[in-house]
Amino acid sequence: MQPEFSRHQILTDPPQAGVEERLEASPAECAALAERFGIEALKHFSARFTRKPYPGGGLLISGWIKAEPVQLCIVSLEPVTERLDKPFTLVVLPPDGTLAEDPDGPDEIQADATGHFDLGEALAEELSLSLNAYPRKAGAHLPLAPEEAVEAAEAPPRNPFAKLATLRGGKG
Repeated sequence: MQPEFSRHQILTDPPQAGVEERLEASPAECAALAERFGIEALKHFSARFTRKPYPGGGLLISGWIKAEPVQLCIVSLEPVTERLDKPFTLVVLPPDGTLAEDPDGPDEIQADATGHFDLGEALAEELSLSLNAYPRKAGAHLPLAPEEAVEAAEAPPRNPFAKLATLRGGKG
C-alpha cells in the first residue's frame, strides 16, 4: 500500500555544507493524511530541511515541518485549527547501517537494499506525533457537575492565611 504522502528518495552524498530542500503535500494528500490520522482536516503540510552527510554513509536531515491541522475541541466538539511549526531531525542510515535505538537521539530510518527511503512517510509520522492530543478551543471549559456546583456555592471562601492564623493561636 502506498503511503498518503510518499516521497521516495535515494541515499546520495550531499555537499558537506548541505543541500536545502522543501516538500509540500497536495490538497488530496492533506485530505488523505487527515483521514489516516482521524482529524477533521489538514489545511496545509510542508517541510523545509537541509540534507547533510552523516558518518557511515548516511544522511542527516534536519529542518521544520509546518502544518495546519483541524481537530475537534475536546470540550465543545467545535473545529479548532492549530498552526504547527516544529523542528525535526532524522538520520537516514545506509542499508547495512545499524540502528542506534537511542531514545534521546534523532529518529532513524534505514534505506532499503537499493538505497531508497520514503522521506514523505517519515515526515508524516513526525506530523502524527506532533498533533495535539487534547485540542481545546479558546475559552472552552467543562461545566461543573451539579454536585460540584452545589459544593462550590456552599463552601466558604478559602483564606490562604487561615493556616497561619491557627499557628499564631487565632490572633490577628
